[in-house]
Amino acid sequence: MSLYPSLEDMKVDQALQAQEQFAQQQNMAAIDGALSPEAGAARAQTSLYPALEEYMGLSLTSNEISRNMPLVVKNPAGPLALRHSGLNQMVAPVTGNDIGLRRAETQSGIREVTLCKDGEEKIGLRLRAIDKGIFVQLVQAGKPAALVGLRFGDQILQIDGQNCCGWDADKAHKALKKASAERIVMAVRDRPFERTITLHKDSAGYVGFTFKNGKITSIAKDTSAARNGLLIDHHLCEVNGQNVIGVKDAQISEMLQTAGSVITLTIMPSYIYDHMMKKMAFSLVKKQMDHSIPEV
Repeated sequence: MSLYPSLEDMKVDQALQAQEQFAQQQNMAAIDGALSPEAGAARAQTSLYPALEEYMGLSLTSNEISRNMPLVVKNPAGPLALRHSGLNQMVAPVTGNDIGLRRAETQSGIREVTLCKDGEEKIGLRLRAIDKGIFVQLVQAGKPAALVGLRFGDQILQIDGQNCCGWDADKAHKALKKASAERIVMAVRDRPFERTITLHKDSAGYVGFTFKNGKITSIAKDTSAARNGLLIDHHLCEVNGQNVIGVKDAQISEMLQTAGSVITLTIMPSYIYDHMMKKMAFSLVKKQMDHSIPEV
C-alpha cells in the first residue's frame, strides 16, 4: 500500500493518475479515429478536470509540481509507480523529498547508540520514568547525548545490557553515573509517544492552527491542519525535526512563517507531555535543551 506524507499528497497523486488515465484514453480514441465533433467538445471540457492550479487552497504551480515529481514515475503498464524516497516507499507529488520530513523521521524499530562521557564525567541527559519505562526528558545542547542523536521522548530500553523496564529515574541515573566514561551502549526506541504530521501552506501561507505555550488550542476548518488530522490538546515538540520545547511562542511562529511550503510537526498528547515535564523548571529547559537542527 502506498504511503503519503500528507492527505494533499494522496489527493494530488490521485488527480495526476486521473489525468494520466484520461490522456491515455484520448490517445487511444484518436488513434482509432473514433472521436466525433461532439466527443471532441466533451473532451475539451473533461480535460479541465481535475485542475491542480488551486487545489485545496494550495498554490500548485506547474513549477512546484514538476520540482517534486521525480518521486513519481510512470509505470510502462500505465499507472504511476513508487520510487524510494529515502524515508519510506511513498508517493509525494507535493511534499517531495522535503528535508524537514527527513529531519523528523522516526524509526519504527530499535536502534543502538554508543557514547562516552565528557570531561566533566557527564553525558547531558535527564531521564523520566513513565508506565514502567525510562524516557528522555532533557538532552543538553553540545553534550554527548545530543551528539549521538538522542531526543526528547526517546525510550531507553537498555543501558550497557541492563533492561530498564521497571526502573525509576534515580536508578537509571545511577546506572549512567556508574557506567564507563569511555563507552556507554544504549538500546533506544524513537519517541513512542510522539507522531509526525506533514502540513502544506495554502496560497496565503497558512497551515491552519493556533497554539499557546506550545500547546495546540484550535484548528481552522478546511485547512491542511484539519485535513491531516492535527489535534488540539497536543504539544509541539519539533518543527521540521528541530526541537521547540522551551522555545517561546513568538520564536515558534517565526519558524513556521519562515519555513517553506511544507512543514512537518512532531506532536505529543498534552497529558503525556505534562507528565514528562513534571518537576523540571522551564528556565532549565530554555537554557539547556538541545534546539539544534538535526543533520540528515
